[in-house]
Amino acid sequence: MKKTLVSALTTAIVVGAASTTFAAANPFEDVPADHWAYDAIAQLAADGVIEGYGDGTYRGDQEITRYEMAQMIARAMAKGGGDKALIDKLAAEFADELNNLGVRVAALEKKVDNVKWGGELRYQFNRKILEHSNKDREDNNFHQNFAQLRLKPSFTINKNWTGKAGIYYGGNAKAFRENLKDANNINDVYMKWAYVEGVYGNTKIELGRTIFWSTVDEGIIMDDYLAGGRVTFGKDLKFSIGAGRTDNTQHNYATANGASSYVGGELTYSKNKFNAGIGYHHFGDEENWTNAYGDKSADIWTVGLGYKFGDFRLSGAYAQNTKGESTNAAGADVLNSSAQRKAYNIQLTYKGAKANKPGSFGIEAGYRHLGQFASLVPTYDYFDTDQKGWFVGANVTILPNTILMLGYSDGKTISDEMGKKIMFSRVRFLF
Repeated sequence: MKKTLVSALTTAIVVGAASTTFAAANPFEDVPADHWAYDAIAQLAADGVIEGYGDGTYRGDQEITRYEMAQMIARAMAKGGGDKALIDKLAAEFADELNNLGVRVAALEKKVDNVKWGGELRYQFNRKILEHSNKDREDNNFHQNFAQLRLKPSFTINKNWTGKAGIYYGGNAKAFRENLKDANNINDVYMKWAYVEGVYGNTKIELGRTIFWSTVDEGIIMDDYLAGGRVTFGKDLKFSIGAGRTDNTQHNYATANGASSYVGGELTYSKNKFNAGIGYHHFGDEENWTNAYGDKSADIWTVGLGYKFGDFRLSGAYAQNTKGESTNAAGADVLNSSAQRKAYNIQLTYKGAKANKPGSFGIEAGYRHLGQFASLVPTYDYFDTDQKGWFVGANVTILPNTILMLGYSDGKTISDEMGKKIMFSRVRFLF
């Protein structure tokens, strides 16, 4: 079959399919403007029905295979419209080739569907006020504008295994201290997590740089990552055990290299309106890991409870680090050392914003005590470690997939009993 014949056949297809007069530019250098099929070939190329040979030529006198013809018919069929009788006649003639092509196209579409993208664009503004005795301290009043893009791809490996990742871009769009009036722009791209997850019945296996969220205490201890692995067994009653290394330098609880070894487990129960759990977490490395107060490790025990009644949910959690010295490496007393080795949260929540339901909202209020030896990288947006006091927050879906969050905490630092306030706002654009 000559391509001149193909041009005649596919011209009829496109003439019927095109809704406007041919006006596309011809991309092939070997088809002159006065050629009888110039307009048809140009439109076919613009519609993606023909592709040429990649070197800018069409080679209209060259023979083509039946498979190449089937490719053009398949593209014309996907475009829709046109001379349906002619398309059906061509489809019948090249049925075998189209069947083979259909298998290949289906396989490709399935492969594309294996990868799914989600994430969010967020912007937030924070203000922290320390009522310190030293009025000239630079960190008494701190403002922060924060913009970040979070991409969360997932991909199916097979029926049991899935890959997941978290790619973050952004940082402090503008941060300044009231006294210094300095600005700092930090825009980094980094992989927050990347791991594979295998599910076999009621058993889940996670390997890689996984999400590390302490479930029993709902994030009092950790909301970060674990480079290692974790296995979870059960449905309503679950037991999980994990091991690896993590980075918790955010609150000066590790060495300069930022890594500490970890092993721990949690036993949780959740059904209907009730949840409860108990957990144990060990952090440490005798050779490389020590905090500013001389501790070589942390053994943190935690318990948690929660109950939902109507639109309200009451929850509480407590964490205690059984390790910890009362003096630092130099032998000096550490102020409130025992208070720094415990953390707890008592919270009442009403409803909650739903991304797909504009006007939905939620409110939360409660009291927290986050000692820095027990609360390493907590999940809270407007409450820090080394802080105790009350808090109140709200969230509302202002547009589809657009959530506004507001929060305020008022309390004291645990280390020196000075007043501390945090004001928080964030807009999340979900996709």
